Amino acid sequence: MKRLILLLALGWSLSAEAQYPLILSQREQAKVVDELLEDRLRQVLPGLMRREGIDLWVIISREYNEDPVIRTLLPATWFAARRTTMLIAFDRGEGKEMEYLAVSRYDVGKLFLRAWDPDSNPDQWAQLGKLIADRNPKKIGINKAPHYGHADGLTSNDYDNLMRVLPKPLHSRVTSAQNLAVGWLETRTEREMVIYQQICRIAHAIIQEGFSDKVIQPGVTTTEDVVWWYREKIKSVKLDTWFQPSVSVQRNEPEAITAKRPQPLVIQPGDLLHVDFGITYLRLNTDTQQHAYVLKAGETDAPAYLKEAFQKGNRLQDILTSHFQTGRTGNEILKATREQALAEGITPSIYTHPIGFHGHAAGTTIGMWDMQGGVPFTGDYPLHANTAYSIELNCTVNIPLWKKDIRIQLEEDGYFTGAAFYYIDGRQKQLIVIPSSDPINRQ
Repeated sequence: MKRLILLLALGWSLSAEAQYPLILSQREQAKVVDELLEDRLRQVLPGLMRREGIDLWVIISREYNEDPVIRTLLPATWFAARRTTMLIAFDRGEGKEMEYLAVSRYDVGKLFLRAWDPDSNPDQWAQLGKLIADRNPKKIGINKAPHYGHADGLTSNDYDNLMRVLPKPLHSRVTSAQNLAVGWLETRTEREMVIYQQICRIAHAIIQEGFSDKVIQPGVTTTEDVVWWYREKIKSVKLDTWFQPSVSVQRNEPEAITAKRPQPLVIQPGDLLHVDFGITYLRLNTDTQQHAYVLKAGETDAPAYLKEAFQKGNRLQDILTSHFQTGRTGNEILKATREQALAEGITPSIYTHPIGFHGHAAGTTIGMWDMQGGVPFTGDYPLHANTAYSIELNCTVNIPLWKKDIRIQLEEDGYFTGAAFYYIDGRQKQLIVIPSSDPINRQ
């Protein structure tokens, strides 16, 4: 009997895991990360450096005080910089391969080759200065940036040391690599986008399972229970997250009454649920917000008025992405989207951001929840091809039966090719219902 129970439990476990797309082993993940990095250094960085007119880029970090950029340049088995890690990318000119150097005791990955022998020259900073001077670059890019924290990773002390060892004639050639760093972080490769689809699919699958009667028992389960179920599920499938998930409720009662109820809220039939959820896998991040409805006794689907409200959220997504155009700034897209949405009778709030190596990534910002008139600096950055975005927004919809407004809050990850926009793994186009009316999803 015990053996039968064990086999049944094992079978259920395997069945549950089989619902998720393949998640690679740690060793396989490391191999893929290193391959993606090598591909990016060969195919992406040279073009970006020429676009920005920087022929030498130096990235410096001390252990556990990492520049956000250097973390994307380290091999998979490096979890941090080592002592002081110095990397140089030098463009030797059109038709020639890039030169990648590590002012380090050892190679950093496959392409950044060791260019310092501490036994013959113990002064690491002096060696950095010599390597740069020998190459006599026209423009030396450093990660010192006024508007993007992602591109502002060079510390004051390291900047002072760099300027100390650079020959005086080169000082005037030192410039901010802000746009180069942002370009490096935001640009996605063809292979990354193939992989990204499965990453987003895993995130969608976990959301679906969390918003089901496998996890939620109305009248018992709280919003906080679901939050921690998501955290445990992420860890159980050997993934990470970059923020704490959240689960919230909108229901047919005055907000003042909901606020007075014991917290966290117990999920009840008739609730409109919302989740904000993201995972990190193969150094890429997801950011997703979806809605579910908890069926009342006798219901087989969400009420028509909630489905109509949800469709307005989808329509707002369509309006926003229809204005994606290469070279257009985030503020221009925001303005055009808001004007069209309001003309169509939709009350919008748009706070869309790039996604990739970071959850809230570098690139074109299209609104913030408290800056619907435009975002200084990052909102003025133009849209580039081959970039990914979390289409994050909400619309306010009045529900007469509930005698109040609700918000449809959606977020889905998408990709802009330069010619068109598409959702990486599709998007939510109808409310999830709990329990599912599909018998297959209730097995």
